[in-house]
Amino acid sequence: MSTDTTTPQPVAAPEAAREESGPTTQGRKAAGSRRTPLSWATLIAVGVFTLVFLAPFLIILLNSFKTSGDFRSHGSLSWPGSWNWGVIADVWQRTDFTQKLLNSAETSLGVVVIAVVLALFNAYALGIGRIRWRTAFLVFFLGVNVLPQEGLVYPIYYLFKELGLYDGKLGYTLLIGITYSAFGTYLLSSVYSSFPRELIEAASLDGAGRWTILWRIVLPMSWPTLSVMCVFFFVWSWNEFLYPLVLLVSNDHQTVPLALAGMRGQYTSDPTALSAAALLGVVPMVAFFLIFQRSLTRGVTAGAVK
Repeated sequence: MSTDTTTPQPVAAPEAAREESGPTTQGRKAAGSRRTPLSWATLIAVGVFTLVFLAPFLIILLNSFKTSGDFRSHGSLSWPGSWNWGVIADVWQRTDFTQKLLNSAETSLGVVVIAVVLALFNAYALGIGRIRWRTAFLVFFLGVNVLPQEGLVYPIYYLFKELGLYDGKLGYTLLIGITYSAFGTYLLSSVYSSFPRELIEAASLDGAGRWTILWRIVLPMSWPTLSVMCVFFFVWSWNEFLYPLVLLVSNDHQTVPLALAGMRGQYTSDPTALSAAALLGVVPMVAFFLIFQRSLTRGVTAGAVK
């Protein structure tokens, strides 16, 4: 008995489906690429806002390479007639900018270390340890944040005089670091208050102590928030003006903002030199943000998407 076997023919449905889906997919992409009037309006508004935001920096950049005569003849909005590359070098040498740059970097890094470490310990005790009078401590730290600097300058000045910390980078760094730690404590306490208690209880059952829980569990999971705090504290400390003006009087201890302020006299000023000094003060912050922008973005968006 013979069996009639037939070879199955290849199914052409996928090819037909691809042929039918090709124009449809392209049509969908074309439809998705068309912008609505609202999206165009949003794009134009963002572009205008960006230009308005960048306009002062562009003006400073142009005036930093002008001669004084060119600035007085054509104003601040004109293109430089001849690029004067010696203005920045002259300002750098006149203000001893290398020393000021090192002072700002040293004090800002010290402030970041002191503020973050103190905030981490305080928030660990308040947010996870759940110590007594937790609300009262949080109100105290919040009150430190809202106190105006002008009201604290006078007692801090005489306190530093008595302690021998006046006109010293160490005392200034301690002051700013402790002050910023109040904000860090308040921020981290709110984060740690919603910390998963199951992880801490499981670690405690495994025999982990408080220090082990802090360094092995809490700290690694807090890196996004801590990175944001580090960036903010560094920028805030770099831009501090009132406390350095009062507490750092020696030229060897002054920071970048004080060097920029010293470029302007009471009766005379050089606009091109001021623009070059402002450019020198802005460039380190721009470079800092470009280096740490990913850490800042991850820290800000942490917890938004689980």
